Amino acid sequence: MSTDAPQVAPEPLVIARRHGAMTRITLNRPRAINALTLEMFELLGAALATAQRDGSAVILLDGAGERGFCGGGDIKEISGGDTMRILATEYRLDLALAESPVPVVSIMDGITMGGGIGVAGHVQHRVVTERSRLAMPEARIGIVPDVGGHLLLARAPGRLGEMLAATAAEMGPGDAIALGFADYFVPSQRIGALREALAGGADPGAACARFADPAPSAPLLAAQPWWGAIVEAALGGSYPAASEDPAGAALRLVRALETAAGGGGAGAAEAADAAATVRAMCPVSVAVTLAQIDRTRTLGLGLAEVLADDLRVLGRVAPRPDFREGVRAQVIDKDRNPRWSPARIEDLDPVELAAILTP
Repeated sequence: MSTDAPQVAPEPLVIARRHGAMTRITLNRPRAINALTLEMFELLGAALATAQRDGSAVILLDGAGERGFCGGGDIKEISGGDTMRILATEYRLDLALAESPVPVVSIMDGITMGGGIGVAGHVQHRVVTERSRLAMPEARIGIVPDVGGHLLLARAPGRLGEMLAATAAEMGPGDAIALGFADYFVPSQRIGALREALAGGADPGAACARFADPAPSAPLLAAQPWWGAIVEAALGGSYPAASEDPAGAALRLVRALETAAGGGGAGAAEAADAAATVRAMCPVSVAVTLAQIDRTRTLGLGLAEVLADDLRVLGRVAPRPDFREGVRAQVIDKDRNPRWSPARIEDLDPVELAAILTP
């Protein structure tokens, strides 16, 4: 007789099940805050296709565990695997969710960042709770916002999209709604009731509105007066557009923040914090994301076009040493002390940036 312990089948990474009129699709990697892998993108795509064929009236997308909906893509896999295949699969899924003929309701409860915003942030009905914390923090790890994030950033009020991208700022639920990343604030204790209503055949928009409360305050909106004035002075006026001169735009932005910080007026302390934060980000990432926000806004690009941009640009940025260094500093060694190449915004190479950005 064998004394070996019985083998326990691993939990599926994505769980899809039908409840009445609703198909519920759950990211199921809670120990990693549901970080998305290639296998998960493929499973999500298959679950979405099934729900679109089987008569489901609505699709609910949520995440397992208490920490969050999704912490983003699995950056160890992306940096060490078949990067282009992973990204292409991810972006096709993001577009399929956004264009789904069956309405999709996303529950961005807890941490929702990067790739999590890709799958949840473009669907028809986007829900946040009091625990929601959203961000596009890619400049912190040596890449740039992708998954269609530049579309949301370009549409944010004023110049707050540039702030979110260049400082990896975090949004609470009120900020997420005010800045266009979410639609409804539903307290977490009502999410179960919302699910039951959707399973019972309720109209998705009406159900979300019925269980929603007024949006909480949006602290990031308070940055508009001082941040907007600085960014307009640095990136607007007679200067070349950020998409035409990304190195110059990044340098003008950080120097304008530092000048405002030294002026001692309203917003000086906030400008000092922002300048230090931008200085800590990957210089290439800051320049490229400013250029992509400008390109998206100026040309009025749609989601499919932005995702095509993302695939091209990430395919060029991800192989650079900065991505591996960012993953090392933030995820592997966790010393939070990345050594960027180049180390300073002043040393950006316009030729290299043009090669990254050229269509």
